[in-house]
Amino acid sequence: MATEMQELPEVGEIVLATITKVTDHGAYVTLDEYDNIQGFLHISEIAPGWVRTIGRYVKLGEKKVLLVKKIIRDRSEIDLSLKQISKDQKKKKLLEVKRYEKGRTLIQNVKDAAKLSVKDAEKLEEDLFSKYDSVYDAFIDVARKDITVLADLKLSKKILSAIETIGSTIKLPSVQIRGMLELTSNKPDGVEIIKNVLLDATKKDHGTDAEITYIGAPKYRISITSQDFKSAEKKLKPIISKIQDSIEKQKGTFKFIREESKKTRVM
Repeated sequence: MATEMQELPEVGEIVLATITKVTDHGAYVTLDEYDNIQGFLHISEIAPGWVRTIGRYVKLGEKKVLLVKKIIRDRSEIDLSLKQISKDQKKKKLLEVKRYEKGRTLIQNVKDAAKLSVKDAEKLEEDLFSKYDSVYDAFIDVARKDITVLADLKLSKKILSAIETIGSTIKLPSVQIRGMLELTSNKPDGVEIIKNVLLDATKKDHGTDAEITYIGAPKYRISITSQDFKSAEKKLKPIISKIQDSIEKQKGTFKFIREESKKTRVM
């Protein structure tokens, strides 16, 4: 009778693991994404330099992002490393896991709303993966555009209706770019001039969603929120140009200093 081979990760792969046992020589873990198969994190791979107390770096039940260093497939032995994981790799892996978990929740929500069988829910997941990198990405696309983005998947009306309803409740991830404006006018009504310049440049009917915050004369902060940095920059450039042109026509002064941008991920 043939024995089914258990799926193993690849050398160099970054995995999420749970610490199950801590010893003087290292820590045993189970790999969350591989049916909880066991791996070993040797003390020499926990942190750079001499590790005096393992418990300072890993604790029982804790989840860690680890690098697969070595695999002996016939014995299913997996050696892992913590010290070779960078902050960026850790951040990226945790985000990937969150997106996957969120996708599983969304599929379950559709299954319940549309009263799907387990088989139908699995089929839906496969269909979404045929077009998107993750289930979460599919729902974000629906939320950002509309349900017609899934037209080519030939899904049933009840499934599309459930996805559309659930997608409408998702808060979209966004980015924000901002900068500091320094505006002056020596005219008697200078304050009013600056106020009108800013209001005119950020009118909603201009198709912008710019926000101006008064910091303290002569400083004002302008921020733009959009779905990505490229579209945010595209919105900001004409507004800044309009403010500069308007204030300089009024014989005022203009200065703009960019500030650090930030990205918001909604999970």
